[in-house]
Amino acid sequence: MRRVALFFVAAAFVGAAPVVEAQGRGQAVQLPAGNGKELVEKTCAACHGLNMIPGSWGNTKEGWQTLFGSMVALPKDQADTISAYLAMHFPVKPAPEAVLIAGPANVSIKEWPLPTLGSRPHDPLATADGAIWWTGMFANRLGRLDPKTGQMKEFPVKRAGSGPHGLAEDKAGNIWFTANQSTYVGKLDPKTGELTEYALPEGARGPHTPIFDQKGTLWFTMQSGMVGRIIPATGELKVASTPSANTYPYGIVISSKGVPWYVDFRGNRVGSVDPVTMQIKEYTLPNPDARPRRVAITPDDVLWYTDFARGYLGRFDPATGAVKEWLSPGGRESEPYGITAVAGAIWYSESSVRPNTLVRFDPKTEKFQTWIIPAGGGVVRNMMPTKDGSGIVMAESGLNRVALVEIRNSGAK
Repeated sequence: MRRVALFFVAAAFVGAAPVVEAQGRGQAVQLPAGNGKELVEKTCAACHGLNMIPGSWGNTKEGWQTLFGSMVALPKDQADTISAYLAMHFPVKPAPEAVLIAGPANVSIKEWPLPTLGSRPHDPLATADGAIWWTGMFANRLGRLDPKTGQMKEFPVKRAGSGPHGLAEDKAGNIWFTANQSTYVGKLDPKTGELTEYALPEGARGPHTPIFDQKGTLWFTMQSGMVGRIIPATGELKVASTPSANTYPYGIVISSKGVPWYVDFRGNRVGSVDPVTMQIKEYTLPNPDARPRRVAITPDDVLWYTDFARGYLGRFDPATGAVKEWLSPGGRESEPYGITAVAGAIWYSESSVRPNTLVRFDPKTEKFQTWIIPAGGGVVRNMMPTKDGSGIVMAESGLNRVALVEIRNSGAK
């Protein structure tokens, strides 16, 4: 099996495709001397900071070609030169291996490469009509896939450098997205292509993950330590700051009572938002090193979170405050990330094991089951169930793909 080095290296080589906008340049980096250095600098720095290369997991020559081949089309001689240089100076680093665990559920995973190289799809969205949407964060566009026909259509975002990130669908079929690298939340009418922007107030930045509540109000987290709310009928937008300083509200869900709950990726906290007053209440997780990144919610309003920093799956019961945790199959360095609840189980992906895995956890038996993601995963940052609950949609960020997990047998008893 071809092993593709994953994690943030997946963003290192979007390349010089003209449709992709320069992002994430970061600090200046001096690459090692050698044949191919200038070509790497010219090709890769056109869209990304070179600091992403030494900070990556590294790769083999074949792995590097597979990786940047999904992000930019290069002539063979240039691809050979770049991959040889990178493999010599940035070889594969030690990383957790995928741990395979058999179990009762049966799934199939189908993947589709995206039409625009280097899109770096961040979040997926399963819509009511059966389509799969994605945010092309680095390509500054949204995309739609019909999984039955394989037909794809892309919708460019009109404001340059928006960095579309999270997605949500309203009852009218409009697609809402967070412009993570700008200061607005957008709405796309897929029928007309019309885009509407909702500007954030001064001081609010980094809109992150959006979700609709039962009343049709859009809630979203922000990297600036805030949670926002938009009432689509009036266009009213309000934000509320978290009680603690230096927070990073990340994944967000809505309880059966319409209460937004989020996890704080910068601290060992989860938070709830009063849907009327927008007052935020924080709850401290027991381990001070916990860094919950994404969150799912089950019908009993229990929260399940991926502790990215510690390699754990966690359970938080808002009714009692009780917390329970399980070490992920890939271990403490597995970096569990995207998570969802469907078919009576908790599903998530381990983002740093090679290759990435899809993990199923049965809350009743407390047993894990795992599968390798065929193309390697490329960091699955978010996932969600299909509307009929028969599957899961994922975005494979670094490999420029979206995927559908079809659950043929949930394994639930």
